[in-house]
Amino acid sequence: MDGETWRHYVEDLEHNLQDLSHRLQRGAYQAKPVRRAYILKSDGRRRRPLGVTALEDKIAQRAAVEVLNAIYEEDFVDFSHGFRPGRSPHNALDQLYIGIHEKKVNWVLDLDIRSFLDPSIQCPLIHEIGLVDRPPL
Repeated sequence: MDGETWRHYVEDLEHNLQDLSHRLQRGAYQAKPVRRAYILKSDGRRRRPLGVTALEDKIAQRAAVEVLNAIYEEDFVDFSHGFRPGRSPHNALDQLYIGIHEKKVNWVLDLDIRSFLDPSIQCPLIHEIGLVDRPPL
């Protein structure tokens, strides 16, 4: 996105990571705009958007994931699957199949929370954990 390559970045990796870390700690880091590309879906007729992020944005995002996983992973129940390390939608479907056939199930709820955290949505959870008034990290 910004023209920076992994090959170039690792030439002075220690310095680059230290600089990125200091900018993140000071709150001086500014994410670059995401470049939008569109790729064809399997039907060949429709396209889906794909966001291409800058190299340092990818590094900062991965670091945030590692920190948040370390903090919150122990709080998840075993049947939680969304975006967790070592879990996939296939694991979730396998567990659902077993649960439906081995337990008494009266209903199954399927919902799409794609827009749940949109800025236009008033989310009580976001207000409850205080993410509105402060940055998440």
